[in-house]
Amino acid sequence: MWLALGALLAIACVLLVAAPFLRDPGPADDHLDEPSESERDWIALAEERDRALAALKELEFDHRTGKVSDEDYRELVGPLRARVAEALRALEPHAGSTEERVHAAG
Repeated sequence: MWLALGALLAIACVLLVAAPFLRDPGPADDHLDEPSESERDWIALAEERDRALAALKELEFDHRTGKVSDEDYRELVGPLRARVAEALRALEPHAGSTEERVHAAG
């Protein structure tokens, strides 16, 4: 008696856990909305910011490891910092609107 009840409970648990994986998702589940113009602008600015920060980080790493001399570092770091600052300033007007919507949707 207890063995049959245990087996039934185990089967019920397996079916309950497996149910989401056994359903066939409808095509509406896979649909993504096309980003708006402001969202595309924000994404482009965020990507530029990320590229500029990565370049600055790489330059600083190369300088610390000795791959870039002090003179070359001084020559290259100024324009890179300006590029990062420009990218950050460009993102400021978009920060309050698009970023909140993107994070809320995600």
